[in-house]
Amino acid sequence: MPTPTHTLIEAVTLATSASSVTFSSIPQTYGDLVLALNIKPTAALNVRLRVNGDTGTNYNYVVMAGNGTAASSASAASQDFIYLDYTAYTNITASVIQANFIDYSTDKHKSILARASNSTTGVNAQGIRWASAAAITSMEIYAISNQFDVGSTFHLYGIAKAL
Repeated sequence: MPTPTHTLIEAVTLATSASSVTFSSIPQTYGDLVLALNIKPTAALNVRLRVNGDTGTNYNYVVMAGNGTAASSASAASQDFIYLDYTAYTNITASVIQANFIDYSTDKHKSILARASNSTTGVNAQGIRWASAAAITSMEIYAISNQFDVGSTFHLYGIAKAL
C-alpha cells in the first residue's frame, strides 16, 4: 500500500465563534503545506492570512474570479496580508478555501496558490508571493468585520518532500 503524502499537522474546529485561528510551531520536515478551510461566517467578512506574523508590505497577488454571469481579475503589490477569499462575503452560508504553500523552506520567496468557493459570490483563484526567504513557521487566518462561526474547520497538512 502506498504511503499517503498528506499528513495532518493540526486541525481546529471552532466550538465558539472566533475572529482568528493561528497555526504555530509548523514543523520544517515537509516539502509543501496545504491549508484547507471550511468556513461558516457569523455575517459578511473577508478571510485573510499572515505568515510568521509578517505585517510588512511583503505580499503580492494576482486573482481571477467568476460567479456564473461575470468574470473579473485584479492584482496588487506591496500588501500587508493575503486574501484567502478575494471577495467580500454578503449573506453567505459557507466558504471552502484551499491554499497550497509550495516549498516553504528558507532559501527562496514563497509561492502560494489559493482557491475559494462560496455560496454567494462564486469562485476565485489566486497566485500569491510572500517576499521572504524565511521558513514558514506560523500562520494566522483572520476575519475582517465579524467572525468565523461555530463549526468552522481549519486543517493544515504537510506534503512529503520529493525524493
